[in-house]
Amino acid sequence: MTTTMVWIFMTLVAYLLMMVVIGAIYSKKNENAEDYFLGGRSLGAFVAAMSAQASDMSGWLLMGLPGAIFLSGLSGDGWVCIGLLLGTALNWIFVASPLRRYTIAAGNSVTLPKFFENRYGDKKKILMTISSIIIALFFTVYTASAFASGGKLFNSVFGLDYKISLTIGALVILTYTFMGGFRAVCTTDLVQGTLMLIGLLVVPIAVYAIMTGSGTTVPGGLAANGVEDIGSFTSFMHGNNAISIISGLAWGLGYFGMPHILVRFMAVKDEQAMKRSKVIAISWVTLSLAAAGVIGILGRAYMDFSQFKESGVEGAMFGSEHIFIEMIKRVFTEEINAPIIAGIFLSGILAAIMSTADSQLLVSASAISEDIYKGVIKKDADDKKVLMLSRAAIIVIALVAYVIALDPDSSVMGLVSDAWAGLGAAFGPLVLMSLFWKRTNLQGAIAGLVSGALCVILWDYIPLVNGQTLAKATGLYSLAVGFVLSLICIVAVSLATKAPGKEITDVFDEVKGKA
Repeated sequence: MTTTMVWIFMTLVAYLLMMVVIGAIYSKKNENAEDYFLGGRSLGAFVAAMSAQASDMSGWLLMGLPGAIFLSGLSGDGWVCIGLLLGTALNWIFVASPLRRYTIAAGNSVTLPKFFENRYGDKKKILMTISSIIIALFFTVYTASAFASGGKLFNSVFGLDYKISLTIGALVILTYTFMGGFRAVCTTDLVQGTLMLIGLLVVPIAVYAIMTGSGTTVPGGLAANGVEDIGSFTSFMHGNNAISIISGLAWGLGYFGMPHILVRFMAVKDEQAMKRSKVIAISWVTLSLAAAGVIGILGRAYMDFSQFKESGVEGAMFGSEHIFIEMIKRVFTEEINAPIIAGIFLSGILAAIMSTADSQLLVSASAISEDIYKGVIKKDADDKKVLMLSRAAIIVIALVAYVIALDPDSSVMGLVSDAWAGLGAAFGPLVLMSLFWKRTNLQGAIAGLVSGALCVILWDYIPLVNGQTLAKATGLYSLAVGFVLSLICIVAVSLATKAPGKEITDVFDEVKGKA
């Protein structure tokens, strides 16, 4: 290993150790299940905002999205960026405060499945059971995307075998999530969200300065790397039709149903902190998405395109999702001899990966231990047993995600897309109807959950048209279809069945009165 690689390695190790220490510190502060899963509803504005956005974006923001734009330009995934920006803003503006108030009023619910149960007076625990299964299923796939990102990072930086790289990243994430719970996850997310943003902003500025300083223009670099029509490559409209634009914008719908983001809204300490969180979060995501898009375009102009490939395609040194990693290495080890800075920015990529995986593991564990075990199987279970089971669940889910991620050609973008669609279609419409439509009842809620999740599974995984899935045959993102179907089912079934009782509508009116 060269001296440069030693410095990068030491920087990454120092960062990883810091995350584990945070987990150890907060492990002593978890007195009950509410502390472990919701941090005692004590998050301040800055921590809540940074934690929500860091847990949201994952390695997808620094690897999947720049890689996709690097290959096909803004016409490919530019609309995804717009959809995500709109979805983030609408979620914080319209959902965050009402959800926090309603989860407190509805039996002080600490998880999304528990909120659904209390909101609809579900004595038979049907909603809780279905919700928990959906969370465990799709979050396992989502966690696999984060593990795959970590494996690709260590593989690209140090040349380590992908499976060894995958194992290292998974073990670190598992360790501090296992020990520290929600407060540890949110505190590390604050550090990680800051690192992500700094890396996203500084690296493209450095690349642009180096290119222009050497006399290379961005258009000239793009042309040298196979971009024949620069205007089309940097256009949102080129090659897009109504289906592709709808599919890109539909990504924004997913925010209304993401348990690991919604739980941050539930944990904010008060309304004043919530107002400040909204501004911070929307500003962060605007800067981050714009920077990720710029990285994809500048990367195409700056790097040798022939060295990169699409996921699963042989014949090049790197997958396209390695583009940001390779840009950092080239700038700070070849152009500028600053390996420690390279290590810090590579830690930013690792931060993106870890900040999402830890949240997903924690929400999945809460679904199994708090919702299924304590909520359905053993209602008198004490907090110690719940915490023990949650930690065991974290290990099991991490192992399954690890197995899914073992394929080195697995696409981070593809894994995130599938999980995002499943969670968004199942939970998004129900969250909105729960907060804003008084007439929604238990039967409608069940119909919405089941129809949304099943639609995504059928659309993305079952070959129904000449050996192709509906996703491949139509080009339409499953989230767009599943969300609309779930919404229709909630409204139709609610109207076709008995209206909710007075004790349920009274809580709805009480929450509305506090708005």
